[in-house]
Amino acid sequence: MKNTGMTRSLDTLNRIVVPKEIRVTMNIEFGDSVEFFVDEETGFMALKKYTGVTCKLCGTVEHLTYYRASFLCVDCTQKLKGNIDCCPIPAPSVQEHTLPKRTNQSAEKLLGRLRELMQEHPDARQYDYAKWLGVSQGRVSQLKKLL
Repeated sequence: MKNTGMTRSLDTLNRIVVPKEIRVTMNIEFGDSVEFFVDEETGFMALKKYTGVTCKLCGTVEHLTYYRASFLCVDCTQKLKGNIDCCPIPAPSVQEHTLPKRTNQSAEKLLGRLRELMQEHPDARQYDYAKWLGVSQGRVSQLKKLL
């Protein structure tokens, strides 16, 4: 339930006009019945479009059964039961996001390989060295400090 911010005063006959925006969103048209719900402790009043004892799907009043705060006729329940296996919804495939596992290499080996790469490619960036060594760019920076 949300606060619409709309206020209405009572007229001389103690009536309240329900704003058009609310009537449209609740699908209440001229001549429709409305149910009132009141909580005396909190002073809260709510409105609901009255559907009566009719089928929620087709509106018929014969052969109704009560299901989850709604009435459904026998024909609609049979149609719903008949559609259970006709169009199965495919279950989404679960794909695990796994990163390639990095192998831990000793600092000595990395330093040796970095020296070789720096001699072969003196103008390369740390990003390139990191990619060739299979380590992060921050790790290349740490190794350069050890040189």
